[in-house]
Amino acid sequence: MELARTHAPWPWRFGRGWSEGELQAMLAALSDRPVNFDEPADRMTVAHGWTVDGSHDSLGVEAEGPPEPDGIYQRARQGVINYDFSDPSIVVGHFDPDAPALDRDMLLELKVLGFRFLGGCRVTEVREQTQQGFTVFGFRYDTLAGHIERGFEWFLLTKDHLSGEVHFQIEAHWLLGDFPNWWSRVGFLLIGERYRHRWRVRAPERLRRLARDPAPHRISEPGKLAHRGDPEPHRTEPSSGR
Repeated sequence: MELARTHAPWPWRFGRGWSEGELQAMLAALSDRPVNFDEPADRMTVAHGWTVDGSHDSLGVEAEGPPEPDGIYQRARQGVINYDFSDPSIVVGHFDPDAPALDRDMLLELKVLGFRFLGGCRVTEVREQTQQGFTVFGFRYDTLAGHIERGFEWFLLTKDHLSGEVHFQIEAHWLLGDFPNWWSRVGFLLIGERYRHRWRVRAPERLRRLARDPAPHRISEPGKLAHRGDPEPHRTEPSSGR
Protein backbone atom coordinates (compact mmCIF):
# COMPACT_ATOMS: atom_id res chain seq x y z
CA MET A 1 0.00 0.00 0.00
CA GLU A 2 2.97 2.35 0.32
CA LEU A 3 3.36 2.23 -3.45
CA ALA A 4 -0.30 3.20 -3.88
CA ARG A 5 0.16 6.30 -1.71
CA THR A 6 2.65 7.75 -4.19
CA HIS A 7 -0.32 8.41 -6.48
CA ALA A 8 -2.43 11.45 -5.67
CA PRO A 9 -6.21 11.22 -5.33
CA TRP A 10 -8.17 11.77 -8.52
CA PRO A 11 -9.62 15.23 -9.25
CA TRP A 12 -13.06 16.36 -8.16
CA ARG A 13 -15.45 19.02 -9.41
CA PHE A 14 -18.70 20.68 -8.47
CA GLY A 15 -21.38 20.90 -11.14
CA ARG A 16 -20.09 20.13 -14.59
CA GLY A 17 -18.28 16.92 -15.48
CA TRP A 18 -15.23 16.20 -17.66
CA SER A 19 -14.92 16.31 -21.43
CA GLU A 20 -14.46 13.22 -23.60
CA GLY A 21 -10.81 14.13 -24.15
CA GLU A 22 -10.14 14.61 -20.45
CA LEU A 23 -11.76 11.29 -19.60
CA GLN A 24 -9.80 9.46 -22.31
CA ALA A 25 -6.53 10.87 -20.99
CA MET A 26 -7.32 9.96 -17.38
CA LEU A 27 -8.50 6.49 -18.35
CA ALA A 28 -5.22 5.89 -20.21
CA ALA A 29 -3.32 7.02 -17.09
CA LEU A 30 -4.94 4.24 -15.05
CA SER A 31 -2.56 1.70 -16.55
CA ASP A 32 0.22 3.15 -14.35
CA ARG A 33 -1.80 2.91 -11.14
CA PRO A 34 -1.58 -0.20 -8.95
CA VAL A 35 -4.37 -1.72 -6.89
CA ASN A 36 -4.46 0.22 -3.61
CA PHE A 37 -4.63 -2.74 -1.21
CA ASP A 38 -2.58 -5.88 -0.73
CA GLU A 39 -4.65 -7.84 1.78
CA PRO A 40 -5.66 -11.36 0.60
CA ALA A 41 -9.39 -11.78 0.06
CA ASP A 42 -9.77 -14.29 2.91
CA ARG A 43 -8.59 -11.63 5.40
CA MET A 44 -10.80 -8.83 4.04
CA THR A 45 -13.45 -9.61 6.63
CA VAL A 46 -15.36 -7.78 9.35
CA ALA A 47 -13.16 -9.50 11.94
CA HIS A 48 -10.12 -7.83 10.36
CA GLY A 49 -11.71 -4.37 10.22
CA TRP A 50 -13.15 -4.41 6.69
CA THR A 51 -16.70 -3.40 5.81
CA VAL A 52 -18.51 -6.20 3.99
CA ASP A 53 -21.85 -5.42 2.38
CA GLY A 54 -23.90 -6.11 -0.71
CA SER A 55 -27.24 -7.44 -1.90
CA HIS A 56 -28.86 -10.54 -3.38
CA ASP A 57 -31.99 -10.10 -5.50
CA SER A 58 -34.21 -12.07 -7.85
CA LEU A 59 -34.50 -10.73 -11.40
CA GLY A 60 -37.25 -13.10 -12.50
CA VAL A 61 -37.91 -16.62 -13.72
CA GLU A 62 -37.41 -18.16 -17.15
CA ALA A 63 -37.77 -21.75 -18.41
CA GLU A 64 -35.93 -24.52 -16.56
CA GLY A 65 -32.52 -25.58 -17.81
CA PRO A 66 -29.55 -23.55 -19.10
CA PRO A 67 -30.09 -19.85 -19.94
CA GLU A 68 -32.42 -19.18 -22.86
CA PRO A 69 -30.83 -17.53 -25.93
CA ASP A 70 -32.72 -14.25 -25.42
CA GLY A 71 -34.11 -14.74 -21.95
CA ILE A 72 -33.80 -12.91 -18.66
CA TYR A 73 -30.33 -14.26 -17.89
CA GLN A 74 -28.74 -13.41 -21.25
CA ARG A 75 -30.21 -9.92 -21.37
CA ALA A 76 -29.14 -9.26 -17.79
CA ARG A 77 -25.69 -10.66 -18.56
CA GLN A 78 -25.28 -8.09 -21.29
CA GLY A 79 -26.31 -5.38 -18.82
CA VAL A 80 -23.74 -6.60 -16.28
CA ILE A 81 -20.72 -6.66 -18.62
CA ASN A 82 -21.63 -3.23 -20.02
CA TYR A 83 -22.20 -1.74 -16.53
CA ASP A 84 -25.71 -0.70 -17.60
CA PHE A 85 -27.04 -1.56 -14.13
CA SER A 86 -25.34 1.46 -12.54
CA ASP A 87 -27.57 4.39 -11.60
CA PRO A 88 -25.84 7.37 -13.26
CA SER A 89 -27.20 9.84 -10.70
CA ILE A 90 -24.79 8.12 -8.27
CA VAL A 91 -22.06 6.36 -10.30
CA VAL A 92 -21.16 6.59 -13.99
CA GLY A 93 -18.65 4.08 -15.35
CA HIS A 94 -16.30 5.38 -18.08
CA PHE A 95 -14.38 2.73 -20.03
CA ASP A 96 -13.25 1.56 -23.45
CA PRO A 97 -16.01 -0.77 -24.75
CA ASP A 98 -13.52 -2.49 -27.08
CA ALA A 99 -11.21 -3.52 -24.23
CA PRO A 100 -11.46 -7.17 -23.08
CA ALA A 101 -13.45 -7.57 -19.89
CA LEU A 102 -10.53 -9.06 -17.95
CA ASP A 103 -8.02 -6.34 -16.95
CA ARG A 104 -10.40 -3.63 -18.20
CA ASP A 105 -9.70 -0.29 -16.51
CA MET A 106 -12.68 1.86 -15.53
CA LEU A 107 -13.03 5.42 -14.30
CA LEU A 108 -15.87 5.63 -11.80
CA GLU A 109 -17.47 9.05 -11.49
CA LEU A 110 -19.10 9.26 -8.04
CA LYS A 111 -21.79 11.92 -7.62
CA VAL A 112 -22.83 13.33 -4.25
CA LEU A 113 -24.83 16.57 -3.71
CA GLY A 114 -23.53 18.12 -6.92
CA PHE A 115 -19.91 17.10 -6.30
CA ARG A 116 -18.18 14.67 -8.67
CA PHE A 117 -15.26 12.49 -7.60
CA LEU A 118 -13.28 10.25 -9.94
CA GLY A 119 -11.76 6.92 -8.95
CA GLY A 120 -10.04 4.19 -10.91
CA CYS A 121 -10.70 0.47 -10.76
CA ARG A 122 -9.61 -2.61 -12.70
CA VAL A 123 -11.44 -5.83 -13.54
CA THR A 124 -9.20 -8.49 -12.02
CA GLU A 125 -11.45 -11.55 -12.33
CA VAL A 126 -14.17 -12.70 -14.70
CA ARG A 127 -16.22 -15.75 -13.78
CA GLU A 128 -18.32 -17.73 -16.26
CA GLN A 129 -19.16 -21.34 -15.53
CA THR A 130 -21.92 -23.93 -15.47
CA GLN A 131 -21.83 -26.59 -12.77
CA GLN A 132 -24.14 -28.45 -10.40
CA GLY A 133 -27.27 -27.10 -12.03
CA PHE A 134 -26.26 -23.41 -12.01
CA THR A 135 -24.90 -21.02 -14.62
CA VAL A 136 -22.89 -18.09 -13.25
CA PHE A 137 -21.45 -14.99 -14.87
CA GLY A 138 -19.84 -11.94 -13.33
CA PHE A 139 -16.76 -9.90 -12.67
CA ARG A 140 -14.80 -8.39 -9.83
CA TYR A 141 -13.13 -5.00 -9.93
CA ASP A 142 -10.46 -3.76 -7.53
CA THR A 143 -9.89 -0.13 -6.60
CA LEU A 144 -6.71 1.58 -7.80
CA ALA A 145 -4.38 4.08 -6.14
CA GLY A 146 -6.06 7.42 -5.49
CA HIS A 147 -9.57 5.98 -5.11
CA ILE A 148 -11.64 7.17 -2.14
CA GLU A 149 -12.19 3.50 -1.23
CA ARG A 150 -9.90 0.48 -0.94
CA GLY A 151 -11.21 -2.97 -1.75
CA PHE A 152 -13.07 -5.03 -4.31
CA GLU A 153 -16.61 -5.64 -5.50
CA TRP A 154 -18.18 -8.68 -7.17
CA PHE A 155 -21.17 -8.50 -9.52
CA LEU A 156 -22.56 -12.00 -10.10
CA LEU A 157 -25.49 -13.21 -12.16
CA THR A 158 -26.78 -16.75 -11.44
CA LYS A 159 -29.43 -18.98 -13.01
CA ASP A 160 -30.80 -22.01 -11.17
CA HIS A 161 -31.51 -24.63 -13.87
CA LEU A 162 -34.05 -26.46 -11.72
CA SER A 163 -36.26 -23.50 -10.78
CA GLY A 164 -35.40 -21.20 -13.69
CA GLU A 165 -34.85 -18.32 -11.27
CA VAL A 166 -32.23 -15.68 -12.09
CA HIS A 167 -30.45 -13.80 -9.27
CA PHE A 168 -28.08 -10.84 -9.15
CA GLN A 169 -25.59 -10.53 -6.29
CA ILE A 170 -23.32 -7.67 -5.26
CA GLU A 171 -20.60 -8.33 -2.70
CA ALA A 172 -18.19 -5.59 -1.59
CA HIS A 173 -15.23 -5.65 0.82
CA TRP A 174 -13.85 -2.17 1.46
CA LEU A 175 -12.15 0.41 3.67
CA LEU A 176 -11.77 4.17 3.30
CA GLY A 177 -9.16 5.18 0.73
CA ASP A 178 -7.61 8.48 -0.37
CA PHE A 179 -9.68 11.66 -0.29
CA PRO A 180 -8.73 14.95 -1.97
CA ASN A 181 -9.40 16.95 1.23
CA TRP A 182 -10.58 16.57 4.81
CA TRP A 183 -14.16 17.71 4.27
CA SER A 184 -14.84 15.13 1.54
CA ARG A 185 -13.68 12.39 3.91
CA VAL A 186 -15.99 13.68 6.66
CA GLY A 187 -18.85 13.95 4.17
CA PHE A 188 -18.33 10.35 3.06
CA LEU A 189 -18.42 9.16 6.67
CA LEU A 190 -21.69 11.06 7.24
CA ILE A 191 -23.68 10.23 4.11
CA GLY A 192 -21.64 7.76 2.05
CA GLU A 193 -23.54 4.68 3.23
CA ARG A 194 -26.85 6.29 2.25
CA TYR A 195 -25.64 6.63 -1.33
CA ARG A 196 -24.06 3.16 -1.37
CA HIS A 197 -27.34 1.62 -0.18
CA ARG A 198 -29.39 3.55 -2.74
CA TRP A 199 -27.04 2.42 -5.53
CA ARG A 200 -27.24 -1.23 -4.43
CA VAL A 201 -31.05 -1.12 -4.32
CA ARG A 202 -31.35 0.46 -7.76
CA ALA A 203 -28.88 -1.87 -9.52
CA PRO A 204 -31.16 -4.97 -9.56
CA GLU A 205 -34.16 -2.76 -10.36
CA ARG A 206 -32.36 -1.53 -13.45
CA LEU A 207 -31.31 -5.06 -14.44
CA ARG A 208 -34.94 -6.22 -14.22
CA ARG A 209 -35.88 -3.49 -16.67
CA LEU A 210 -32.95 -4.32 -18.95
CA ALA A 211 -34.02 -7.98 -18.96
CA ARG A 212 -37.37 -6.89 -20.44
CA ASP A 213 -35.75 -4.65 -23.08
CA PRO A 214 -35.51 -6.57 -26.38
CA ALA A 215 -33.82 -3.89 -28.52
CA PRO A 216 -30.14 -3.11 -27.80
CA HIS A 217 -28.95 0.47 -28.11
CA ARG A 218 -25.44 1.36 -29.21
CA ILE A 219 -23.09 1.32 -26.22
CA SER A 220 -21.09 4.29 -27.57
CA GLU A 221 -20.19 6.15 -30.73
CA PRO A 222 -17.34 4.56 -32.71
CA GLY A 223 -13.96 5.48 -31.25
CA LYS A 224 -15.44 6.98 -28.06
CA LEU A 225 -15.61 5.75 -24.51
CA ALA A 226 -18.67 4.13 -23.01
CA HIS A 227 -20.30 6.23 -20.28
CA ARG A 228 -22.61 3.87 -18.40
CA GLY A 229 -25.39 3.88 -17.49
CA ASP A 230 -28.29 5.84 -18.94
CA PRO A 231 -30.77 7.80 -16.79
CA GLU A 232 -33.41 5.44 -18.19
CA PRO A 233 -31.78 2.00 -18.47
CA HIS A 234 -31.59 0.68 -22.03
CA ARG A 235 -29.94 -2.59 -22.91
CA THR A 236 -26.84 -1.75 -24.94
CA GLU A 237 -25.27 -3.77 -27.73
CA PRO A 238 -22.64 -6.34 -26.77
CA SER A 239 -19.23 -4.81 -26.27
CA SER A 240 -15.99 -6.46 -27.34
CA GLY A 241 -15.34 -7.17 -23.67
CA ARG A 242 -18.13 -9.72 -23.35
